[in-house]
Amino acid sequence: MNKKIGDVAISDLGGFVTLMEIQRPPNNFFDVDLICSLADGLKELDADSNCRVVVLASEGKHFCAGANFGSADGGAARSPRGEGQRNPLYDEAVRMFDSKKPVIAAVQGAAVGGGFGLAMFADFRVACPEARFTANFVKLGFTPGFGLTHTLPRLIGHQAAADIFYTGRRLGGEEANELGIVDRLVSQDKVRDEAISYAKQIAENAPLAVMSVREQIRGDLAAAVHAATDIEGAEQARLQKTNDHKEGVKSVAERRIGNFTGT
Repeated sequence: MNKKIGDVAISDLGGFVTLMEIQRPPNNFFDVDLICSLADGLKELDADSNCRVVVLASEGKHFCAGANFGSADGGAARSPRGEGQRNPLYDEAVRMFDSKKPVIAAVQGAAVGGGFGLAMFADFRVACPEARFTANFVKLGFTPGFGLTHTLPRLIGHQAAADIFYTGRRLGGEEANELGIVDRLVSQDKVRDEAISYAKQIAENAPLAVMSVREQIRGDLAAAVHAATDIEGAEQARLQKTNDHKEGVKSVAERRIGNFTGT
């Protein structure tokens, strides 16, 4: 398959490996449309016998900087919805988690906020020392999203995840590798090539067996992410109405510690 869905380019690399590239450089901010394009692409690849493994990559400096809080509408995290309604972004995220074929993320730069959550959607992550993984939600005055409250503790344990969430600190590629967030650590210029090589190593195996193993290992992950985003979305909607969230967005943009008041 070779096509483009929105800002996502899909390319057949041969060897039963398909590249899905986000093309919103340099930061690759996401919104509902972008995550919908990714979910649509993965759905089509589920039915494509020439695809056994997907490499998820991004064009430009960063993997994904999450929602653009500097935009006029505040980015994807502020998608309009009524009281008690789910954020449509998270409905699309759940569709991604419900896909059937292994995904390897090539993280060449920053994966920030929801972009970190997008990286955690993948089965594996290839990164470099220059990569940055940041769950800085508390610095913005609200809570994690994109299912991170489930996926990160599931991978590295509750204590390590709590440390990352409570401090909002940034992890370099080497620390992320030590924690188990990153599966292959290579030089920055080799990230995509290594992700493709890794994908081909998986793709050479019996595809029905690989998908069966994946289904058993991931289990009810899509349902668990749906439940997690129910809570995450509701809490984000509540906290985005606070003064602390306004201060958080401003302080992060100004690269300073927030003057939070608990209101």
